[in-house]
Amino acid sequence: MYLAVKDVKALEDYRLLLKFENDEERIFDLKPYLDIGKFRELRDRNLFRSVKVCFDTIEWANRLDLDPEFLYEKSYSKAEKSIEDSVAV
Repeated sequence: MYLAVKDVKALEDYRLLLKFENDEERIFDLKPYLDIGKFRELRDRNLFRSVKVCFDTIEWANRLDLDPEFLYEKSYSKAEKSIEDSVAV
């Protein structure tokens, strides 16, 4: 399924709040990728916060971008996280 990214916001702890064209909001955790190639540059918090929507996906000031299908597949909905947090002991 291809859903374009319509909005992005950098959150604490290297997470991104993404809004897709179907109005679904999902959270993508970038931490697992920060030791891989060009992603290492995103450890710089100022660079990480430079994220913006570019065409149908997101891009940082260092020209690194991610496929919107990958972002959707590897992210979780805000609703899922809220349910998990309320169940956690």
